[in-house]
Amino acid sequence: MFITFEGGEGSGKSVQSRILYRRLNKLAISTLLIHEPGSTPLGERLSRLVKSCRSGSITATTELLLFNAARAQLVSTILLPSLNRGSVVICDRYTDSTLAYQGYGRGLKQEIVRSANEIATGGLKPDLTILLDIPVSEGLERKRNNDNDRFQSEEVAFHERVRRGYLTLARKEPNRFFVINSTMSKQSISQIIWQRVNQLLFK
Repeated sequence: MFITFEGGEGSGKSVQSRILYRRLNKLAISTLLIHEPGSTPLGERLSRLVKSCRSGSITATTELLLFNAARAQLVSTILLPSLNRGSVVICDRYTDSTLAYQGYGRGLKQEIVRSANEIATGGLKPDLTILLDIPVSEGLERKRNNDNDRFQSEEVAFHERVRRGYLTLARKEPNRFFVINSTMSKQSISQIIWQRVNQLLFK
C-alpha cells in the first residue's frame, strides 16, 4: 500500500506521517517512511539546493525538473522496490505537491507538470493521499521561525494559490484524497487518519 501526505506549510503532515509510521510498526507491519524531495543522497542534495537558493534565482520550470529528478531516483531505487516486497510505503509529499506548488502556485500549465510527474514516476499513483488542510495564515504562523526555506518565505498570495490547488485536486479525485481539517489537535487528527488507514489495510 502506498500512502502519501500532502498539505501546505505548517499543516503538520510530517508529524502525522511519523505517527502513522510508528503505529504500523507497532503492529509488525513492514513499513517504510520517506519524504520528498530527499530520501536518497541525490534527493537530499537537490532539496538543499532548491530550498536554500535566493527567491527568484530558480525558475518555475527548473524547480519542476529538479524536483522530478529527485523523484525519479526515489521511485526507482527505493519506492518501487519496497512496494514490490509488500511493504507499506508512507511518503511525505509526492506528485500532488508539484501540481500544487509549481502548477497552481507558480503558474505552470497543469499538463506540463503532469507530464513531468508521469516521466519521473512511471505512472505510479498513491492508494491513499491524506491532505491536511489549514488556513494559510495559521500554517505560516506555525513555521514563522524557519527563514532558511525559500518556499515558506513566499508571499501569502502564493500560498493561497497552493491551498486552492490542493483542494481542487482533492475534488477531482475524491476516492484517492482524504481531506482533514488540520486545525484540530494532533491526537484527533492521528486518530482520524488511523481509522481511514485501518479501514483500507484490513478490508
